[in-house]
Amino acid sequence: MSSALKLRVLSLYKTLLFMGRDYPQGYKYFRDRCNTVFKKNKGVKDPKEIEKMITHGEFVVKELEALYYLRKYRTLKRRYYADENEMTKFRNLSNMIAKYERPDSDST
Repeated sequence: MSSALKLRVLSLYKTLLFMGRDYPQGYKYFRDRCNTVFKKNKGVKDPKEIEKMITHGEFVVKELEALYYLRKYRTLKRRYYADENEMTKFRNLSNMIAKYERPDSDST
């Protein structure tokens, strides 16, 4: 393996471990899976195959980023916006109150 590919693999490995700190199933689970995959492919010597694996690893990094952004967005949405079920209850309650507050036209 050329030194350039070796540096890219090490960089990818470090990036994945860094990204794994926030993994939903825990860092230990992510680290163990990452170690297993990298050790399994340790003996690959073909530069094209290594390049293909690096590309797949970079895709995984992008997917993890998307997962974390989505989790952050959902957390913020839950924090600042009311639950849809609560909004439906509020609308129903508002409609009931409005119905009883209207003066009846036939009572005059």
